[in-house]
Amino acid sequence: MKYSIIFLALLSFGLADKIKYDNFQVFDIYVKNLNEVKLLQSITDVDEERAFLQMGDTPMIGKSYPIAVSPKNVEFFVKELKANKIAYRVVEKNLQKVIEADEIVNKRSHRRSNGEHDWTSYQTLDEVNAWLDKMVKEHKVLTPLVGGETYEKRQIRGVKLSHKEGNPGIFIEGGIHAREWITVATTTFMLNELLTSQNETIKDLAQNYDWYFFPSVNPDGYVYTHAKDRLWRKTRKPYGKCVGADPNRNWDFHWNEVGTSDKPCSDIFAGPEAFSEVETKSLSNFVKGLDDIKVYLAFHSYSQLILFPYGYTDEHAPNHDDLQQVGDAAKDALARRYGTKYTVGNIYDAIYPAAGASMEWAYGALDVKLAYTYELRPAGNELFGFVLPPEQIIPTSLETLDSVVALVHEGEKLGYFKQ
Repeated sequence: MKYSIIFLALLSFGLADKIKYDNFQVFDIYVKNLNEVKLLQSITDVDEERAFLQMGDTPMIGKSYPIAVSPKNVEFFVKELKANKIAYRVVEKNLQKVIEADEIVNKRSHRRSNGEHDWTSYQTLDEVNAWLDKMVKEHKVLTPLVGGETYEKRQIRGVKLSHKEGNPGIFIEGGIHAREWITVATTTFMLNELLTSQNETIKDLAQNYDWYFFPSVNPDGYVYTHAKDRLWRKTRKPYGKCVGADPNRNWDFHWNEVGTSDKPCSDIFAGPEAFSEVETKSLSNFVKGLDDIKVYLAFHSYSQLILFPYGYTDEHAPNHDDLQQVGDAAKDALARRYGTKYTVGNIYDAIYPAAGASMEWAYGALDVKLAYTYELRPAGNELFGFVLPPEQIIPTSLETLDSVVALVHEGEKLGYFKQ
């Protein structure tokens, strides 16, 4: 009893001690060309945590891009934007208000669910893992997996869904960026559908493919977003006065060549070397041990994109046309249910040069020929961005599952699953 009281006291202290974004201003910037992408990166790449927060994963040419700026850096930021003739507008003067409004909605939804994992609210890591344990007990086709470990000694938990031997494998990765909660929710939703749906198409996919689901491959970061900092992105390994590397810039395939930072405070810090993060190193070793993976799908948010290799070069991948065809089929299927519009393309052309991502490592290092990154809702100009309202979990998950079904079927047509 004494230890429970101590634990609750510490928990209460931790929640009360959350990092806040009072008076952080959110700037909306229309990025016209690659030059402006590089200028924005140079302006915001400072050696100070939470000076600037990229409110989207990456700036995209021809689209609006939001950046949150700490109060003490607003004057400097505006001066630099004006000096470089970059157009901007302020869309929010107090980011903390947006975060707190979302927290209230999520807590209400959580209470209404009475502890059930029903995808009407976002779940903590403990709740996700407890649900995985429950599913393993209820479904004999599931096997619990540990895909690696973390700096803070957590397990990277997952499951394998398999009805029979000899199936081609599909690897599903969520939550590599800690603040992208919708990816954790969407991947668990898809797993639940593959286990319980009476739809014949879904049942067929469940029975004829082996599915490897890892909803949160950056669990230290995910826990931190719930307990301390809703907008935390990276791992939790200390680097001097700053913490964490970007786990989606840390994989050993053209590591740190483009679209990264060498400053530890940066949200896109690639780490001091490839696989410097135990999360990426141990998960990569796990994936290398799987000899049946034909598809690698990494789920991110946000911007409504379906991306494929390459990101490190403007050269097209050997099967670029097939990747585009499969991606287009996935995009069209995603749009049918709610009319949600996605863009499909290789990383370099669709967003901007970036290297060291997990999906590209699977393609380039392991020869997984169908490798994609989904950037889920919203489209990119909505203020909430990473703080996607919980009422959008189920619609996002349903349309994403529609898309994954079409992706697999189009891959079948092109012969990617023949033994």
